[in-house]
Amino acid sequence: LNAGFARGKTAIRCVGPQQVPTEFATFAMAALAGIGDMPDTIEDRAVIITMRRRAPGESVQPFRERRDRPALDGIRERVSQWIASVADELDVAEPEMPVEGRAADTWGPLVAMADAAGGHWPARARTACTVMVADSQEDASEASLGIRMLADVRAVLEVALPSEQLVTLLRAIPDAPWEAFGLDQRGLARRLKGYEVAPKPLPRGRNEKQLRGYSPEQFVDAWSRYLPSPGGEVSLRV
Repeated sequence: LNAGFARGKTAIRCVGPQQVPTEFATFAMAALAGIGDMPDTIEDRAVIITMRRRAPGESVQPFRERRDRPALDGIRERVSQWIASVADELDVAEPEMPVEGRAADTWGPLVAMADAAGGHWPARARTACTVMVADSQEDASEASLGIRMLADVRAVLEVALPSEQLVTLLRAIPDAPWEAFGLDQRGLARRLKGYEVAPKPLPRGRNEKQLRGYSPEQFVDAWSRYLPSPGGEVSLRV
């Protein structure tokens, strides 16, 4: 798996009675699924799609082989035919990438296909590449701290508060890590960004300074996805 993410890579195995070291080509497409993080040597060679816990009230249509397979087979055939029609172009493509290093190697073929498709696809592919690579590079401990952040915010945020005041309340929570971390307004915004929560302008009176902060309504979706009812045990992030 480590060597097989790109063409031209090999793995050495000893072969035959004389145990002769021999190189074997390893390139192969692979799709892996798991709970939690996989080894770094696999994740930094992969396009990572992170699942998000379904919120209460959300529903999905279950997959049914007999009903859904024909439609998927049709999509596969259409994609296969299109790829064959632009194969020569893709063979020499060197797309401009928004990321560097191994991430560029991994995403390069997908971005090249988006360029060949034209229209809105080049921009969408590069946006997806940038966002998903950044998400995949977050440390696993950040996810755990994110859950703790959501729980602590729920404990102290009863009405809309400026960012500075919310930070002060969080840092005052006994046994919380935020004081030791030196949590500030920027750090709060960074940790909440992954849950699609951002500071917004708060209502103000005449001649009052415009402040930005958070209100409980902004957290309803994140709390419903990642935390149980108030007072319960904090859920693990999927």
